[in-house]
Amino acid sequence: MELSFEHPGSYLFARRVGPGLVTIVDRDFHRSLLLAPDQVVEDWPVTDVKTATVADMQAVLALKPEIFLLGTGETQVFPSAQIMATFLKLGIGIEAMTNAAAARTYSLLAGEGRRVVAGFVLPA
Repeated sequence: MELSFEHPGSYLFARRVGPGLVTIVDRDFHRSLLLAPDQVVEDWPVTDVKTATVADMQAVLALKPEIFLLGTGETQVFPSAQIMATFLKLGIGIEAMTNAAAARTYSLLAGEGRRVVAGFVLPA
């Protein structure tokens, strides 16, 4: 039986997520990144959610998301209260989850035409 992958829509998507790796469409990334439906921001400086700062989130905010999915690696880690408060004060939803869960959730929301941004934290 022949299987083929048909991707509905015209947004960028995560094809594969693994330890230290995220594949966007057909390109492998080994450093943290941000993914929006229309662009990839490479070399996002966050390599550990526990040490991330509000300043690290400025690149996310520049993309003007309605919801931010924070992929925290292989395990779920919550960002600081200051980061959470920053997004909530701006009316932007924020959810922390594993990278794999962030990729799946991103695909669902982007497929609905939502302005979603996923951040994938990969170790340095």
